[in-house]
Amino acid sequence: MGDKSKNLGRALDRIDRHILSCLQKTGRISYTDLAERVGLSTSPCMERVKRLERDGFITGYHAHLNPDLLGYDMLVFVEISLSYQSEDAFERFSRAVKELPYVLECHLVSGDADYLLKARLQDMSHYRELLGDMLLKLPGVKNSKSYVVMESVKESMQLPL
Repeated sequence: MGDKSKNLGRALDRIDRHILSCLQKTGRISYTDLAERVGLSTSPCMERVKRLERDGFITGYHAHLNPDLLGYDMLVFVEISLSYQSEDAFERFSRAVKELPYVLECHLVSGDADYLLKARLQDMSHYRELLGDMLLKLPGVKNSKSYVVMESVKESMQLPL
């Protein structure tokens, strides 16, 4: 996969990168405004966006929601270690964790833990429920270590282009 992404990355020219940069910042921009920003007419700009979507550079569009206003003002990172490491153990854990709605991200990592999870919750009792009733009951979990975020200094989904 590394070679494929490198080859696709070389296929992007300056205008493609500019389009991606604009869409990262303002996903709801009109094709007319986008075309003006990147120096194209509307039709060629639309064609480029469609190609970027088709080639997988653009994987979707979404609204960035304010978790505090929705009552999810507690952010927690959780390290999970499994009892044993095998492809089967990783697969069973991965399948099960995908079903947990409060877990926003789950990454297989190197280091002391096997997985790093990011969860958004309402409060400490909600977190205790997630940890005790859900995470620690996932297949193969040996132990966990949690980090409750006191302040978010930087959060971004924008890739440097």
